[in-house]
Amino acid sequence: MAAGAMEIVYVYVKKRSEFGKQCNFSDRQAELNIDIPPNPELAEQFVARNPVDMGIQCSTSMSEHEANTERFEMETRGVNHVEGGWPKDVNPLELEQTIRFRKKVEKDENYINTIMQLGLVMEHCIKQNNAVNIYQEYFDDEEEVEVTEEAPAAKTINVFRDPQDIKRSATHLSWHPDGNRKLAVAYSCLNFQRAPENMSQESYIWDLENPNRPETVLKPSSALVTLEYNPKDSHVLLGGCYNGQIACWDTRKGSLVAELSTIEFSHRDPVYATIWLQSKTGTECFSASTDGQVMWWDIRKLSEPTEVVIMDITKKEQLENALGAISLEFESTLPTKFMVGTEQGIVISCNRKAKTPAEKIVCTFPGHHGPVYALQRNPFYPKNFLTIGDWTARIWSEESRESSIMWTKYHMAYLTDGAWSPVRPAVFFTTKMDGTLDIWDFVFKQCDPALSLKVCDEALSCLRVQDNGCFIACGSQLGTTTLLEVSQGLCSLQRNEKNMASSIFERETRREKILEARHREMRLKEKGKAEGRDDELQEEEAADLQELVAAAEQEFFDIIFAELKKEEREAMKKQPAAKQPSHETEEEVEGEEEVEEEGAPEETPT
Repeated sequence: MAAGAMEIVYVYVKKRSEFGKQCNFSDRQAELNIDIPPNPELAEQFVARNPVDMGIQCSTSMSEHEANTERFEMETRGVNHVEGGWPKDVNPLELEQTIRFRKKVEKDENYINTIMQLGLVMEHCIKQNNAVNIYQEYFDDEEEVEVTEEAPAAKTINVFRDPQDIKRSATHLSWHPDGNRKLAVAYSCLNFQRAPENMSQESYIWDLENPNRPETVLKPSSALVTLEYNPKDSHVLLGGCYNGQIACWDTRKGSLVAELSTIEFSHRDPVYATIWLQSKTGTECFSASTDGQVMWWDIRKLSEPTEVVIMDITKKEQLENALGAISLEFESTLPTKFMVGTEQGIVISCNRKAKTPAEKIVCTFPGHHGPVYALQRNPFYPKNFLTIGDWTARIWSEESRESSIMWTKYHMAYLTDGAWSPVRPAVFFTTKMDGTLDIWDFVFKQCDPALSLKVCDEALSCLRVQDNGCFIACGSQLGTTTLLEVSQGLCSLQRNEKNMASSIFERETRREKILEARHREMRLKEKGKAEGRDDELQEEEAADLQELVAAAEQEFFDIIFAELKKEEREAMKKQPAAKQPSHETEEEVEGEEEVEEEGAPEETPT
């Protein structure tokens, strides 16, 4: 009988011993009440079943019973104490009358007896309270017993596939802010000018309990690259389009766009990041694109942005020098700061409240060889942030700008996205191009991930962690979104983990500062040596300059005199033999030439 069909027939409000008589049993002969003889006609209709299939449960048979217990109705009541109990002829506001009445009562014998009796009861309660401290901790000094933790693990809960025939990449994920019952997924093709014809522009909102069909269809004018729920109003979503426009939906109004930015004042490239700001109205947001601009918007007036910042680290505000923005980070506890990850592998820290546009770019953190696909501050220690780019994940400190304080090894596959755990300060997640999800716990292990899980065969493009840290959604290049549940150890704060993570961050930051100081010293020494060598070379060059000039002059004159000799010899050969003086020898002629050579430098102009 099913437990749900059970009905209460009678409720016993007395003890069993207080009602009913005791049952007494006795032996007697058996009696035949009904005798049904066999029927031969039925035997002829009998068909033997051969073979016979029978299922057998190997486990122990269990039964389930339910009982309704009597429920107590609880009621809360309050009593307001006011001064009373005075006789009608005594005014409690008159001090003389009350004093006179007290003296009269204190002289009564019943009053003294009553006080003595109540005094004994109160004295007993006070002594008992002093003897037993109900808040005392008896096991403070006991050493904590180490609990054997389960191995890190994760399992697939659900898979949400793109319902379109032409598959697109799942480029961004966003959890529903109220209870995380839904998941918004943005779909688009990011291959420039390679999108197939008739490709759908739709994106979807999925119900976690129904993977067969999406709950809501969002129909933008251009494919969505990013999609974010409004944390203050779960009906409103913000989307960044492939054509650079900003779109806003209200699910209560249907699938069509509620507000859309004008194309003239929008981004020139795809909008790769959008973030809601923590404002009073809950309508402010900002976006980033590879055109090098970060724009602030108010969804109540999306016709044009309220403010634009150009990511030009030369601080000349020139768009042609701007770095393409591909990821954003904004922490509500640091309302004046925001960070931008660029295509060039540089992270830019900015100040929203700066007076001039050039002052809004505070500093840069160079470290990746390719685009910074993910950028997020640690939810417990906002001064430390995580970046995902090229083949590594890096952890930075705002106090160390030249290099990251921690980083993973270089993987064989390209990293595509990453995020911190919202409940554990030492755990973060990364996705790779080979379809692998890595879960890192640097308190447990720093060289390798604590858990590496092959989610799918195609490349993973994005991931998003639920607020309680138990569920992770991963999107792939074929539009498949996989929902994973991690083990309890990965989504519950461990003992003393905050202190350990903080000490690791501080230790690595100090180490990096020492290395930076050492590198600065080495650079200064090298610069000093180079300047010293330059001075010596200048002195040597000045001393050798005259010698070089003299040697050049001597070489020039030698060439000239050699040519002159050659011409004289040829002229002498052409003269007739009769005109040549017979007594003049060849040696004398050469001697005359040498004399002419010795006197020539003084006569020949330089």
